[in-house]
Amino acid sequence: MPDRDEAVYVISIAARMCEMHPQTLRQYERIGLVRPRRVGNNRLYSQRDIERLRQIQRLTQEMGLNLAGVEVVLSLLDKMDEMQRQLEEQAERMQARIEREIERARAEAEQLFQDRERAKQLVPVSREQRPSPARKIPIKDLSGTGEGSQKDDP
Repeated sequence: MPDRDEAVYVISIAARMCEMHPQTLRQYERIGLVRPRRVGNNRLYSQRDIERLRQIQRLTQEMGLNLAGVEVVLSLLDKMDEMQRQLEEQAERMQARIEREIERARAEAEQLFQDRERAKQLVPVSREQRPSPARKIPIKDLSGTGEGSQKDDP
């Protein structure tokens, strides 16, 4: 079966598939309810166009809507489809963001676990056992004056 958007059916075949007269399909195109692809003077209908024609048929024959009502209903359905598409895209972006955050949190947890394991290997040392801090030892001045490098500035 062809792609739903691939225009492959000429008007006579499309009309037969929908059990409509070809003139009805021309009228629906004229008022903008369906937009078949044009190749020269030929109209080519896609599977999506066929589905829309069948939907128009249901709305007019089964629900009793006139073509103006059909136009309103189809417009609302198109808007709903667009909103659904946008909602799905937003959900996909949010899902990807959540997955990145979960991965970041897992990596952080793993790092914390490794840090804790390293900390367990440390040997506790009492204050008395700790080495005293290094004393400041003056550095000899290389200029030969014999004074330390820690000079008081005037």
